[in-house]
Amino acid sequence: MAVLVLLFVQLFSLSIATETNPACTIRITSSGLDLIRQEGLNFVAEELENITIPELSGKEGNFHYNIRDVRIVDLNLSSAALLFHPNTGLCFQVHNSSISITFHRKLFYWLFHDVGQVNASADGVSFETVLMLGRNAAGRLKITNMTCTAAISSLTAQFSGTLKSVYQIMSVFLTMGIRFLLNKQICPVLSHAALVSLNTMMDTVPVRTPVDKYVGIDYSLLSDPKVMSDRLDMDFRGMFYPLENENETLAYRGVVPVVKEMNRMLHMAVSEYFFDSAMFAYYTANVLRIQIPESQMSLDFAYLLRTTFFGAIVFQAPVTSPTKAPLLLELSVTAPPHCTIKPSGVMVSVSALMNVLLVPSNSPTVTLATIIMEAKLSAQVTMKSKSLSIKLDLKRFKMFSPKSTLESLALIPLQTPVKAFLKVSILPIVNKRTMRGVQIPLPEGIDLIKEVMENHMGFLTIGADLHFYKGLREVIEMNKQVQRNGSTTA
Repeated sequence: MAVLVLLFVQLFSLSIATETNPACTIRITSSGLDLIRQEGLNFVAEELENITIPELSGKEGNFHYNIRDVRIVDLNLSSAALLFHPNTGLCFQVHNSSISITFHRKLFYWLFHDVGQVNASADGVSFETVLMLGRNAAGRLKITNMTCTAAISSLTAQFSGTLKSVYQIMSVFLTMGIRFLLNKQICPVLSHAALVSLNTMMDTVPVRTPVDKYVGIDYSLLSDPKVMSDRLDMDFRGMFYPLENENETLAYRGVVPVVKEMNRMLHMAVSEYFFDSAMFAYYTANVLRIQIPESQMSLDFAYLLRTTFFGAIVFQAPVTSPTKAPLLLELSVTAPPHCTIKPSGVMVSVSALMNVLLVPSNSPTVTLATIIMEAKLSAQVTMKSKSLSIKLDLKRFKMFSPKSTLESLALIPLQTPVKAFLKVSILPIVNKRTMRGVQIPLPEGIDLIKEVMENHMGFLTIGADLHFYKGLREVIEMNKQVQRNGSTTA
């Protein structure tokens, strides 16, 4: 019995340890689905217009016929609806629609021979497809399967010519064959459109991709999408990682982001962990360090450093001329920075080390002082298009010596000048990178507009509307070309 209890405890502990919480959650609402429907109608119409029907030939008594080049020229999809299908995915419905088609006829009746084009109309066109959404092994959103039913109530043809009365007699026979073949083509075309073409578009969503030459972002889905009658929720890992060691990642900490809003097309929530993992990845990649030579300092700041550490310079360096022994500042972050999100704002805590060095031209580098710095930076998080970016500003700053309180007191005159130096010289370098932003997990061709951001305890939310700046067809064809080029290169 004790062994069973111990085994249960171990299994429970393992499940807790392997559980992964999302750092990024996205919700698509009914209003967002309405916009997708409008763009999707054009795509569905293009797919159905590409339906090909094989040539029909045969005879009925003395009547010989040949029907070819059957083409759809117009579709009325005004009754189409795209809906959330709870616990499954999406449902696309068309009821009592109509399709206009043309075809070429070649008819023989006794000694009469007639050719020409025929206009026809299919009425009572209805079809329904259910797209089943899930994630694949890589954590990418995919249409995993679909069901389809289609029916055409009637098809009438408008004949003209010398044999018009004969054609009207045979029209039921001819149109029945065309209606049968047309009806059989609808579901295969829609199936290819969903399982091949739309999945190709979903391949443009970033899943595990580099952000720059140092770090990457993991947007893999942690579970299948949760579909309700009025929304679709997706939980993404939302974790950054160093490219040189992708397995060295930050363990999840903090709260799980929650989306409750429903008033915009898209709502997104990201937790403190999202930002913490980014800073951990850059720290692990050994990027959070910089050297500032005296030539890049202001004259006043360099003069202040020299006067502050004049005794050390005279004692340790054989020469003191700025040209022969210039100063060098080495700044390095000593621990991964930490992000705190509250309704009042977003703050980043940073601990760093500043080494003040003297670099004589023909002598070893001399360390004049080592200073510990602790800073609080405010972070302004913004969303533009589909890029999440941050601008930092130094709010609170203190510095002290790791050796003694007395040395820390001697650094007090440097506090304000160093803070100003960090704001003027270091933060612009940092913000140049952070303002580039990182793409959120949306496919190519879709941007966010009218973004509104709100801070909560431990996470922030973004509400926005969707905007298609490329058509589905353009995105699909573009990505197919990219995949073909990749295969050719490989």
